[in-house]
Amino acid sequence: MMGMKNLKIKIFADGANLEAMLEIYRKDYIKGFTTNPSLMKKAGVNNYEVFAKRVLEYIRDVPVSFEVFADEFDLMEREAKKIGSWGKNVYIKIPITNSRGESAIPLIKKLSAQGFQLNVTAILTVKQVQETVAAFALHSRNIVSVFAGRIADTGRDPIPCMKQAAVLCHAKAGVELLWASSRELLNIFQAEECGCDIITVVNDILKKLPKVGLDLEELSLNTVQMFHEDAKMLKYSIL
Repeated sequence: MMGMKNLKIKIFADGANLEAMLEIYRKDYIKGFTTNPSLMKKAGVNNYEVFAKRVLEYIRDVPVSFEVFADEFDLMEREAKKIGSWGKNVYIKIPITNSRGESAIPLIKKLSAQGFQLNVTAILTVKQVQETVAAFALHSRNIVSVFAGRIADTGRDPIPCMKQAAVLCHAKAGVELLWASSRELLNIFQAEECGCDIITVVNDILKKLPKVGLDLEELSLNTVQMFHEDAKMLKYSIL
């Protein structure tokens, strides 16, 4: 397995806890941030705009994605324009459909033509990738977020889909492919091999980075030692 230093893929931290974001921001391998409503709910964010603007006070030199909340496309458009006004490093997250399954492609096309940087999210099919890339204006900067982890959750191998998505995204300048919903550290290397430009990774996975390249016999010994210490602490007795 290649080492982290040889990777070309950009690692974006996925989360909505400001303190955790600022801590990980100090790491030189973090090249951007993504958020979503579910992560904000988990982090206890009460005021979306206040949270976003506080983030942008500290994080100004790497991309940060903030998502619209509305389900109606006219309101979604207004939210998108407001989010886009918060900073030059902001990408506006637009879901590929609303909650009724209605396509967001017309809105994506409109916003892209107006020069907004978009991160189209919740994509799970090659067809959705094709439609999204086609909707982007020439010379615009956009991210296509394909939820590889959720594809894998259905028992399907996401790698063929991600390879096709990479070809489609790279056919238009300014479009980057993002491997979303990572489930394990191995996904970073899989995403690199598929030709993805970005991968979003939560803090629990980022904490495993020191294990990259670790000798497996050493890891085996560490595992046995962990089991032994835990058993001692619990004062288990069999005999």
